[in-house]
Amino acid sequence: MKFFHLSDLHIGLKLFNRDLLEDQQYILKQIVEIAIEEQPDAIVIAGDIYDKAVPSAEAVAVFDEFIANLTTAVPDTVIMMISGNHDSAPRVNVFRSVLSKQNIYMIGIAPQQPDEHIEKVTMQDAYGTVNFYLLPFVKPSMVKSVVGTDENGNNFSYHETVHKLIERESIDSSERNVLVSHQFYLPKGTDSDSIERMDSEIRTVGNIDEVSADILHKFDYAALGHIHKPMKVGSEYYRYCGTPLACSVSEAGQQKGIVVVEMQEKGSILTDVIPLEPLHQVRVVKGELEEVLKQSCNDYVTVILTDKVDLNVIDMQDRIRNAFPNLLEIRRETLRKTDYSKKFAAEKNLDPFELCCSFLKEMDDSEKELLRDVINTVQEVQ
Repeated sequence: MKFFHLSDLHIGLKLFNRDLLEDQQYILKQIVEIAIEEQPDAIVIAGDIYDKAVPSAEAVAVFDEFIANLTTAVPDTVIMMISGNHDSAPRVNVFRSVLSKQNIYMIGIAPQQPDEHIEKVTMQDAYGTVNFYLLPFVKPSMVKSVVGTDENGNNFSYHETVHKLIERESIDSSERNVLVSHQFYLPKGTDSDSIERMDSEIRTVGNIDEVSADILHKFDYAALGHIHKPMKVGSEYYRYCGTPLACSVSEAGQQKGIVVVEMQEKGSILTDVIPLEPLHQVRVVKGELEEVLKQSCNDYVTVILTDKVDLNVIDMQDRIRNAFPNLLEIRRETLRKTDYSKKFAAEKNLDPFELCCSFLKEMDDSEKELLRDVINTVQEVQ
């Protein structure tokens, strides 16, 4: 059983207000071409199909073209996808029963009633059965009718919620099982602050959305989405594939790709990464003005100037824009500092929750919990 592991397409994303639809079309066509060559049995997209809950008509058209091209190019390939935290779960879930008859599984909504379970897609190969469990992004409040609440009537944590959802399933350990999920999984004992996160990711205050990865041990492979940098979660077989296209300057220089998973007999899995080459790279060019101008290119570029002398701002901007047609931003790195830098250094390093606490001061635990929820909600809709 060979399948592609993809996630975080973020169709409709803008990078510094620069429209990336052409770049996304380019990379999606490349994925189709690789699928023609590799002929996977399945293609898995682990959430964040779109960048916004209400995507533009142009973004929907790009996604529609991608799926249409895939179904034409590899008609026998099963396509499975789930909603991520950027997606509108009901919009992804639309026509779910109709599409499943066409071997396209778009699962936007997790179990809502006690008698419902995680969507399972079962496939067969020479070694027997492979079960794909498709679990969309969930918040505790979304599934409390299924997992319940604690003794005080409060929602369970993200960790407890995801564990309870998965533990409800009758997973046959003699068969090969794959989890497709879009959450923030951490190896047990790992500090969430030690995980490098990309600027394009939504992060919750206090990392309240973290889930211990020990629950993944029920599966032979976990195809994860949510983290934008390729990352393994304590195992070669529990991994984030990352975005197929850089979504922020913090991803400059990252090699993006498709994770190809080949499941043989139970206990034998091969993984490989097929590189994806973007229409435009995301680059950071640093140096003095004259050095920077010599690196002219059509990539998406952040320029960091290190000149220690004052520059003619208008002339400098014009020359840089001529050298880099797809310029994202210009920054200045200077040794000159004001007294304010020391005064406000601590505040700059505080996250929004800490800043609000320092301003509001004497809050009790319930008020702090309410503040966390408000900040997380605001961050998610931005």
